Amino acid sequence: MNWQPIYAILIFTSTLITYVCALKIDATTVQNKKKAYLKVSLIINLGILFLFKYYDFFNDSIFEFLESWGLRMKLPNFDLLLPVGISFYTFQAIGYTIDVYRGDIKSEKHFGIYALFVAFFPQLVAGPIERAVNLLPQFKETKVLNYNQAVEGVRLIIWGYFMKIVVADRLAIYVNSVYGIPEYHSSITLLIATIFFAFQIYCDFAGYSNIAIGCAKIMGFDLMTNFKRPYFAQSCAEFWSRWHISLSTWFKDYVYIPLGGNREGTVKNYRNLLVTFLISGLWHGANWTFVIWGGLNGVYQVLFKILGISPNKKSAETNIGIVYFGNIMLTFILISFTWIFFRANNFIDAITVIKRIAVATGDLFIGDKSSFVYSIFAIFVLVLKDGYDEFFPNGNMFFTSKFRVVRFISYSFVIVLILLLGVFDGGQFIYFQF
Repeated sequence: MNWQPIYAILIFTSTLITYVCALKIDATTVQNKKKAYLKVSLIINLGILFLFKYYDFFNDSIFEFLESWGLRMKLPNFDLLLPVGISFYTFQAIGYTIDVYRGDIKSEKHFGIYALFVAFFPQLVAGPIERAVNLLPQFKETKVLNYNQAVEGVRLIIWGYFMKIVVADRLAIYVNSVYGIPEYHSSITLLIATIFFAFQIYCDFAGYSNIAIGCAKIMGFDLMTNFKRPYFAQSCAEFWSRWHISLSTWFKDYVYIPLGGNREGTVKNYRNLLVTFLISGLWHGANWTFVIWGGLNGVYQVLFKILGISPNKKSAETNIGIVYFGNIMLTFILISFTWIFFRANNFIDAITVIKRIAVATGDLFIGDKSSFVYSIFAIFVLVLKDGYDEFFPNGNMFFTSKFRVVRFISYSFVIVLILLLGVFDGGQFIYFQF
Protein backbone atom coordinates (compact mmCIF):
# COMPACT_ATOMS: atom_id res chain seq x y z
CA MET A 1 0.00 0.00 0.00
CA ASN A 2 2.97 2.29 0.64
CA TRP A 3 4.09 1.75 -2.97
CA GLN A 4 0.64 1.80 -4.52
CA PRO A 5 -2.40 2.48 -2.25
CA ILE A 6 -4.79 0.62 -4.54
CA TYR A 7 -2.79 -2.59 -3.94
CA ALA A 8 -4.37 -2.82 -0.49
CA ILE A 9 -7.51 -3.90 -2.37
CA LEU A 10 -5.71 -7.07 -3.48
CA ILE A 11 -5.09 -8.51 -0.04
CA PHE A 12 -8.54 -7.37 1.08
CA THR A 13 -10.11 -9.13 -1.93
CA SER A 14 -8.17 -12.32 -1.27
CA THR A 15 -9.18 -12.20 2.39
CA LEU A 16 -12.86 -11.49 1.67
CA ILE A 17 -13.24 -14.13 -1.06
CA THR A 18 -11.62 -16.95 0.95
CA TYR A 19 -13.54 -15.91 4.08
CA VAL A 20 -16.94 -15.98 2.31
CA CYS A 21 -16.21 -19.13 0.32
CA ALA A 22 -15.14 -20.99 3.47
CA LEU A 23 -18.36 -19.95 5.23
CA LYS A 24 -20.40 -21.13 2.24
CA ILE A 25 -18.53 -24.45 2.13
CA ASP A 26 -19.28 -25.04 5.80
CA ALA A 27 -22.92 -24.01 5.43
CA THR A 28 -23.85 -26.62 2.82
CA THR A 29 -23.85 -30.40 2.82
CA VAL A 30 -24.10 -30.68 -0.98
CA GLN A 31 -20.70 -31.80 -2.27
CA ASN A 32 -21.10 -30.12 -5.67
CA LYS A 33 -21.80 -26.78 -3.99
CA LYS A 34 -18.78 -27.21 -1.73
CA LYS A 35 -16.64 -27.89 -4.77
CA ALA A 36 -18.10 -24.89 -6.60
CA TYR A 37 -17.24 -22.50 -3.76
CA LEU A 38 -13.74 -23.96 -3.58
CA LYS A 39 -13.30 -23.40 -7.33
CA VAL A 40 -14.45 -19.79 -7.00
CA SER A 41 -11.86 -19.20 -4.28
CA LEU A 42 -9.07 -20.85 -6.29
CA ILE A 43 -9.91 -19.17 -9.60
CA ILE A 44 -10.11 -15.64 -8.16
CA ASN A 45 -7.02 -15.91 -5.97
CA LEU A 46 -4.85 -17.69 -8.53
CA GLY A 47 -6.21 -15.35 -11.20
CA ILE A 48 -5.00 -12.30 -9.28
CA LEU A 49 -1.63 -13.97 -8.71
CA PHE A 50 -1.34 -14.85 -12.41
CA LEU A 51 -2.25 -11.34 -13.56
CA PHE A 52 0.28 -9.56 -11.39
CA LYS A 53 3.09 -12.10 -11.45
CA TYR A 54 2.87 -14.27 -14.55
CA TYR A 55 0.81 -12.59 -17.29
CA ASP A 56 3.69 -10.62 -18.84
CA PHE A 57 6.02 -13.63 -18.57
CA PHE A 58 3.69 -16.00 -20.42
CA ASN A 59 2.71 -13.32 -22.90
CA ASP A 60 6.37 -12.72 -23.81
CA SER A 61 7.14 -16.47 -23.91
CA ILE A 62 4.22 -17.23 -26.25
CA PHE A 63 5.15 -14.27 -28.46
CA GLU A 64 8.78 -15.46 -28.74
CA PHE A 65 7.61 -18.99 -29.58
CA LEU A 66 5.21 -17.79 -32.29
CA GLU A 67 7.83 -15.39 -33.67
CA SER A 68 10.24 -18.30 -34.09
CA TRP A 69 7.65 -19.77 -36.49
CA GLY A 70 7.29 -16.52 -38.37
CA LEU A 71 4.09 -15.45 -36.62
CA ARG A 72 3.81 -12.05 -34.99
CA MET A 73 0.92 -11.88 -32.55
CA LYS A 74 1.17 -10.41 -29.09
CA LEU A 75 -1.16 -8.99 -26.49
CA PRO A 76 -0.01 -5.81 -24.69
CA ASN A 77 1.93 -6.22 -21.45
CA PHE A 78 0.55 -4.64 -18.28
CA ASP A 79 3.95 -4.01 -16.61
CA LEU A 80 2.35 -4.20 -13.16
CA LEU A 81 4.34 -3.73 -9.99
CA LEU A 82 4.53 -7.05 -8.12
CA PRO A 83 2.84 -6.59 -4.73
CA VAL A 84 5.05 -7.50 -1.76
CA GLY A 85 4.20 -10.91 -0.31
CA ILE A 86 1.42 -11.74 -2.79
CA SER A 87 2.60 -15.34 -3.30
CA PHE A 88 2.79 -15.92 0.44
CA TYR A 89 -0.56 -14.53 1.56
CA THR A 90 -2.34 -15.99 -1.50
CA PHE A 91 -1.08 -19.49 -0.70
CA GLN A 92 -1.92 -19.08 2.98
CA ALA A 93 -5.49 -18.01 2.17
CA ILE A 94 -5.92 -20.78 -0.42
CA GLY A 95 -4.62 -23.36 2.05
CA TYR A 96 -7.27 -22.23 4.55
CA THR A 97 -10.09 -22.67 2.01
CA ILE A 98 -8.86 -26.14 1.06
CA ASP A 99 -8.61 -27.16 4.72
CA VAL A 100 -12.21 -26.08 5.29
CA TYR A 101 -13.32 -27.96 2.15
CA ARG A 102 -11.57 -31.11 3.34
CA GLY A 103 -13.16 -30.79 6.76
CA ASP A 104 -9.80 -30.45 8.52
CA ILE A 105 -10.97 -27.24 10.22
CA LYS A 106 -14.16 -25.27 10.68
CA SER A 107 -14.55 -21.93 8.91
CA GLU A 108 -13.69 -18.85 10.97
CA LYS A 109 -16.82 -16.78 11.64
CA HIS A 110 -15.06 -13.66 12.95
CA PHE A 111 -13.90 -11.67 9.91
CA GLY A 112 -11.39 -9.62 11.93
CA ILE A 113 -9.66 -12.71 13.30
CA TYR A 114 -9.52 -14.30 9.86
CA ALA A 115 -8.18 -11.08 8.32
CA LEU A 116 -5.48 -11.07 10.98
CA PHE A 117 -4.57 -14.64 9.98
CA VAL A 118 -4.04 -13.60 6.36
CA ALA A 119 -2.20 -10.37 7.19
CA PHE A 120 -0.31 -11.26 10.39
CA PHE A 121 2.59 -8.81 10.08
CA PRO A 122 5.64 -10.88 11.16
CA GLN A 123 5.22 -13.45 8.40
CA LEU A 124 3.08 -11.56 5.88
CA VAL A 125 5.69 -10.66 3.27
CA ALA A 126 7.92 -13.76 3.22
CA GLY A 127 6.44 -16.50 5.39
CA PRO A 128 6.48 -18.92 7.02
CA ILE A 129 3.28 -19.82 5.15
CA GLU A 130 1.17 -20.66 8.18
CA ARG A 131 -1.67 -23.14 8.52
CA ALA A 132 -5.02 -22.06 9.86
CA VAL A 133 -5.15 -25.02 12.26
CA ASN A 134 -2.02 -23.70 13.98
CA LEU A 135 -2.45 -19.92 13.89
CA LEU A 136 -6.17 -19.17 14.05
CA PRO A 137 -6.72 -20.67 17.54
CA GLN A 138 -3.84 -18.57 18.88
CA PHE A 139 -5.65 -15.34 17.97
CA LYS A 140 -8.46 -16.30 20.33
CA GLU A 141 -6.19 -16.79 23.32
CA THR A 142 -5.44 -14.13 25.90
CA LYS A 143 -1.80 -13.17 25.49
CA VAL A 144 0.37 -11.96 28.34
CA LEU A 145 4.10 -11.30 28.22
CA ASN A 146 5.95 -14.51 28.98
CA TYR A 147 9.59 -14.04 30.01
CA ASN A 148 10.85 -17.34 28.59
CA GLN A 149 9.04 -16.85 25.30
CA ALA A 150 10.35 -13.30 25.03
CA VAL A 151 13.92 -14.44 25.66
CA GLU A 152 13.62 -17.18 23.05
CA GLY A 153 12.16 -14.65 20.61
CA VAL A 154 15.02 -12.20 21.15
CA ARG A 155 17.55 -15.02 20.62
CA LEU A 156 15.95 -15.86 17.31
CA ILE A 157 15.95 -12.21 16.26
CA ILE A 158 19.62 -11.72 17.16
CA TRP A 159 20.67 -14.82 15.24
CA GLY A 160 18.37 -13.85 12.38
CA TYR A 161 20.06 -10.45 12.08
CA PHE A 162 23.46 -12.14 12.11
CA MET A 163 22.42 -14.46 9.29
CA LYS A 164 20.95 -11.63 7.23
CA ILE A 165 23.27 -8.67 7.84
CA VAL A 166 26.62 -10.35 8.51
CA VAL A 167 26.41 -13.42 6.28
CA ALA A 168 23.83 -12.86 3.51
CA ASP A 169 24.40 -9.17 2.80
CA ARG A 170 28.18 -9.53 3.10
CA LEU A 171 28.23 -12.46 0.65
CA ALA A 172 25.90 -10.57 -1.69
CA ILE A 173 28.63 -8.01 -2.42
CA TYR A 174 30.90 -10.66 -3.91
CA VAL A 175 28.14 -12.74 -5.53
CA ASN A 176 26.55 -9.73 -7.25
CA SER A 177 29.87 -8.52 -8.65
CA VAL A 178 30.67 -11.96 -10.11
CA TYR A 179 27.24 -13.04 -11.35
CA GLY A 180 26.69 -9.58 -12.84
CA ILE A 181 29.30 -10.32 -15.53
CA PRO A 182 30.01 -14.09 -15.41
CA GLU A 183 31.69 -14.11 -18.82
CA TYR A 184 34.60 -12.10 -17.40
CA HIS A 185 35.36 -14.36 -14.43
CA SER A 186 37.43 -17.51 -14.02
CA SER A 187 36.20 -20.97 -13.09
CA ILE A 188 37.44 -20.76 -9.48
CA THR A 189 35.84 -17.33 -9.06
CA LEU A 190 32.47 -18.55 -10.34
CA LEU A 191 32.71 -21.67 -8.19
CA ILE A 192 33.39 -19.59 -5.05
CA ALA A 193 30.57 -17.19 -5.99
CA THR A 194 28.17 -20.12 -6.39
CA ILE A 195 29.13 -21.54 -3.00
CA PHE A 196 28.78 -18.08 -1.49
CA PHE A 197 25.32 -17.75 -3.01
CA ALA A 198 24.27 -21.08 -1.49
CA PHE A 199 25.01 -19.61 1.93
CA GLN A 200 23.67 -16.18 0.97
CA ILE A 201 20.20 -17.36 0.03
CA TYR A 202 20.04 -19.67 3.04
CA CYS A 203 20.96 -16.90 5.47
CA ASP A 204 18.87 -14.30 3.68
CA PHE A 205 15.68 -16.33 3.94
CA ALA A 206 16.33 -18.29 7.14
CA GLY A 207 17.48 -15.05 8.76
CA TYR A 208 14.18 -13.40 7.87
CA SER A 209 12.26 -16.44 9.11
CA ASN A 210 14.08 -16.33 12.44
CA ILE A 211 13.29 -12.62 12.83
CA ALA A 212 9.62 -13.20 11.94
CA ILE A 213 9.27 -16.20 14.26
CA GLY A 214 11.10 -14.31 17.01
CA CYS A 215 8.85 -11.23 16.71
CA ALA A 216 5.76 -13.42 16.89
CA LYS A 217 7.13 -15.38 19.84
CA ILE A 218 7.74 -12.21 21.88
CA MET A 219 4.04 -11.44 21.45
CA GLY A 220 3.13 -14.99 22.48
CA PHE A 221 2.49 -16.54 19.06
CA ASP A 222 4.19 -19.72 17.85
CA LEU A 223 4.92 -19.87 14.11
CA MET A 224 6.16 -23.03 12.44
CA THR A 225 9.88 -23.65 12.01
CA ASN A 226 10.89 -22.82 8.44
CA PHE A 227 14.50 -24.05 8.29
CA LYS A 228 16.36 -26.89 10.01
CA ARG A 229 20.00 -26.57 8.98
CA PRO A 230 19.36 -27.72 5.37
CA TYR A 231 23.00 -28.00 4.37
CA PHE A 232 23.44 -30.89 6.80
CA ALA A 233 20.92 -32.93 4.80
CA GLN A 234 22.17 -36.28 3.48
CA SER A 235 19.96 -36.38 0.39
CA CYS A 236 18.02 -33.97 -1.79
CA ALA A 237 14.76 -35.34 -0.37
CA GLU A 238 15.97 -34.62 3.15
CA PHE A 239 17.13 -31.17 2.04
CA TRP A 240 13.56 -30.29 1.10
CA SER A 241 12.33 -31.49 4.48
CA ARG A 242 14.67 -28.90 6.03
CA TRP A 243 14.46 -25.99 3.54
CA HIS A 244 11.51 -23.56 3.44
CA ILE A 245 9.50 -26.17 5.32
CA SER A 246 6.26 -24.20 5.24
CA LEU A 247 6.30 -24.06 1.42
CA SER A 248 7.56 -27.63 0.96
CA THR A 249 4.78 -29.02 3.14
CA TRP A 250 2.25 -26.72 1.42
CA PHE A 251 3.12 -28.17 -1.98
CA LYS A 252 3.10 -31.67 -0.55
CA ASP A 253 -0.36 -31.29 1.01
CA TYR A 254 -2.08 -29.20 -1.66
CA VAL A 255 -0.35 -30.25 -4.92
CA TYR A 256 1.64 -33.50 -4.63
CA ILE A 257 -0.92 -35.54 -2.63
CA PRO A 258 -3.97 -34.31 -4.65
CA LEU A 259 -2.10 -35.32 -7.82
CA GLY A 260 -1.91 -38.82 -6.40
CA GLY A 261 1.33 -38.72 -4.43
CA ASN A 262 2.85 -42.18 -4.38
CA ARG A 263 -0.49 -44.00 -4.35
CA GLU A 264 -0.83 -44.71 -8.07
CA GLY A 265 2.34 -46.55 -8.96
CA THR A 266 5.97 -45.70 -9.51
CA VAL A 267 5.72 -43.88 -12.85
CA LYS A 268 2.90 -41.60 -11.73
CA ASN A 269 4.76 -40.96 -8.47
CA TYR A 270 7.75 -39.72 -10.48
CA ARG A 271 5.42 -37.59 -12.62
CA ASN A 272 3.82 -36.07 -9.52
CA LEU A 273 7.22 -35.23 -8.06
CA LEU A 274 8.35 -33.52 -11.27
CA VAL A 275 5.10 -31.57 -11.67
CA THR A 276 5.20 -30.43 -8.04
CA PHE A 277 8.75 -29.16 -8.31
CA LEU A 278 8.13 -27.46 -11.65
CA ILE A 279 5.21 -25.59 -10.08
CA SER A 280 7.41 -24.76 -7.10
CA GLY A 281 10.01 -23.33 -9.46
CA LEU A 282 7.39 -21.20 -11.21
CA TRP A 283 6.10 -20.02 -7.81
CA HIS A 284 9.54 -18.57 -7.11
CA GLY A 285 9.54 -16.32 -10.12
CA ALA A 286 8.27 -15.59 -13.62
CA ASN A 287 11.44 -16.68 -15.38
CA TRP A 288 12.45 -19.91 -17.12
CA THR A 289 15.55 -20.09 -14.92
CA PHE A 290 13.29 -20.71 -11.90
CA VAL A 291 11.35 -23.37 -13.81
CA ILE A 292 14.63 -25.12 -14.68
CA TRP A 293 15.73 -24.81 -11.05
CA GLY A 294 12.51 -26.46 -9.91
CA GLY A 295 12.77 -29.10 -12.63
CA LEU A 296 16.33 -30.03 -11.61
CA ASN A 297 15.25 -30.48 -8.01
CA GLY A 298 12.40 -32.68 -9.22
CA VAL A 299 14.82 -34.77 -11.30
CA TYR A 300 17.01 -35.19 -8.22
CA GLN A 301 14.06 -36.55 -6.27
CA VAL A 302 13.27 -39.07 -9.00
CA LEU A 303 16.90 -40.16 -9.46
CA PHE A 304 17.41 -40.63 -5.73
CA LYS A 305 14.30 -42.81 -5.64
CA ILE A 306 15.40 -44.85 -8.67
CA LEU A 307 18.85 -45.37 -7.19
CA GLY A 308 17.42 -46.12 -3.77
CA ILE A 309 19.46 -43.39 -2.10
CA SER A 310 17.74 -42.69 1.19
CA PRO A 311 20.20 -42.38 4.09
CA ASN A 312 19.24 -44.13 7.28
CA LYS A 313 19.13 -41.26 9.75
CA LYS A 314 19.41 -43.46 12.84
CA SER A 315 22.57 -45.16 11.66
CA ALA A 316 23.97 -41.82 10.52
CA GLU A 317 23.43 -40.28 13.92
CA THR A 318 25.15 -43.14 15.69
CA ASN A 319 27.90 -43.68 13.14
CA ILE A 320 29.11 -40.33 11.88
CA GLY A 321 31.87 -41.10 9.41
CA ILE A 322 33.06 -40.75 5.83
CA VAL A 323 29.81 -41.96 4.27
CA TYR A 324 27.80 -39.58 6.45
CA PHE A 325 29.82 -36.51 5.47
CA GLY A 326 30.10 -37.78 1.91
CA ASN A 327 26.31 -37.75 1.62
CA ILE A 328 26.21 -34.22 3.03
CA MET A 329 28.84 -33.00 0.57
CA LEU A 330 27.17 -34.70 -2.41
CA THR A 331 23.83 -33.16 -1.50
CA PHE A 332 25.42 -29.73 -1.07
CA ILE A 333 27.10 -29.98 -4.49
CA LEU A 334 23.90 -31.05 -6.23
CA ILE A 335 21.83 -28.31 -4.58
CA SER A 336 24.51 -25.68 -5.25
CA PHE A 337 24.41 -26.61 -8.93
CA THR A 338 20.70 -25.80 -9.04
CA TRP A 339 21.35 -22.45 -7.35
CA ILE A 340 23.24 -21.39 -10.50
CA PHE A 341 19.93 -21.20 -12.37
CA PHE A 342 18.22 -19.57 -9.41
CA ARG A 343 20.81 -16.78 -9.20
CA ALA A 344 21.70 -16.22 -12.86
CA ASN A 345 20.10 -13.22 -14.50
CA ASN A 346 18.95 -15.37 -17.42
CA PHE A 347 19.40 -18.79 -19.02
CA ILE A 348 22.40 -17.66 -21.11
CA ASP A 349 24.23 -16.44 -18.01
CA ALA A 350 23.50 -19.73 -16.22
CA ILE A 351 24.99 -21.76 -19.09
CA THR A 352 27.97 -19.41 -19.17
CA VAL A 353 28.62 -20.01 -15.47
CA ILE A 354 28.38 -23.79 -15.87
CA LYS A 355 30.69 -23.84 -18.92
CA ARG A 356 33.32 -21.64 -17.28
CA ILE A 357 33.28 -23.64 -14.04
CA ALA A 358 33.76 -26.85 -16.04
CA VAL A 359 36.96 -25.54 -17.66
CA ALA A 360 39.66 -24.52 -15.17
CA THR A 361 40.88 -21.10 -16.27
CA GLY A 362 42.15 -17.87 -14.77
CA ASP A 363 42.90 -16.65 -11.28
CA LEU A 364 40.65 -16.09 -8.30
CA PHE A 365 38.99 -12.70 -8.17
CA ILE A 366 38.87 -11.50 -4.57
CA GLY A 367 37.69 -7.92 -4.87
CA ASP A 368 37.81 -6.12 -1.54
CA LYS A 369 40.13 -8.30 0.56
CA SER A 370 38.62 -7.28 3.88
CA SER A 371 35.10 -8.06 2.71
CA PHE A 372 36.24 -11.41 1.29
CA VAL A 373 37.88 -12.40 4.59
CA TYR A 374 34.84 -11.24 6.56
CA SER A 375 32.66 -13.40 4.30
CA ILE A 376 34.68 -16.54 5.00
CA PHE A 377 34.72 -15.80 8.73
CA ALA A 378 30.96 -15.27 8.76
CA ILE A 379 30.41 -18.63 7.03
CA PHE A 380 32.73 -20.26 9.57
CA VAL A 381 30.70 -18.90 12.50
CA LEU A 382 27.46 -19.96 10.80
CA VAL A 383 28.66 -23.53 10.15
CA LEU A 384 30.02 -23.74 13.70
CA LYS A 385 26.64 -22.73 15.17
CA ASP A 386 24.58 -24.91 12.81
CA GLY A 387 26.98 -27.82 13.32
CA TYR A 388 26.68 -27.61 17.08
CA ASP A 389 22.89 -27.48 16.87
CA GLU A 390 22.90 -30.42 14.44
CA PHE A 391 25.15 -32.76 16.40
CA PHE A 392 24.25 -31.61 19.92
CA PRO A 393 20.53 -30.75 19.67
CA ASN A 394 20.13 -30.95 23.44
CA GLY A 395 23.37 -29.17 24.22
CA ASN A 396 23.57 -26.28 26.65
CA MET A 397 26.23 -23.97 25.28
CA PHE A 398 26.31 -20.43 23.98
CA PHE A 399 22.75 -19.00 23.76
CA THR A 400 21.22 -21.79 25.85
CA SER A 401 23.93 -22.28 28.46
CA LYS A 402 22.72 -22.78 32.01
CA PHE A 403 25.25 -20.15 33.08
CA ARG A 404 23.94 -16.60 32.67
CA VAL A 405 27.40 -15.15 32.06
CA VAL A 406 27.99 -17.55 29.14
CA ARG A 407 24.65 -16.63 27.60
CA PHE A 408 25.31 -12.91 27.82
CA ILE A 409 28.83 -13.30 26.44
CA SER A 410 27.34 -15.23 23.50
CA TYR A 411 24.69 -12.55 22.91
CA SER A 412 27.29 -9.80 23.14
CA PHE A 413 29.68 -11.60 20.78
CA VAL A 414 27.04 -11.98 18.06
CA ILE A 415 25.79 -8.40 18.50
CA VAL A 416 29.36 -7.09 18.20
CA LEU A 417 29.81 -9.15 15.02
CA ILE A 418 26.61 -7.64 13.64
CA LEU A 419 27.78 -4.10 14.42
CA LEU A 420 31.35 -4.61 13.17
CA LEU A 421 30.88 -6.87 10.15
CA GLY A 422 27.27 -6.20 9.19
CA VAL A 423 26.32 -4.57 5.90
CA PHE A 424 23.69 -1.98 6.73
CA ASP A 425 23.12 -0.62 3.24
CA GLY A 426 22.22 -3.98 1.70
CA GLY A 427 19.26 -4.67 -0.54
CA GLN A 428 15.94 -6.19 0.33
CA PHE A 429 15.38 -9.78 1.31
CA ILE A 430 15.64 -12.08 -1.72
CA TYR A 431 12.30 -13.74 -1.04
CA PHE A 432 10.43 -10.41 -0.96
CA GLN A 433 10.36 -10.61 -4.76
CA PHE A 434 8.31 -13.81 -4.65
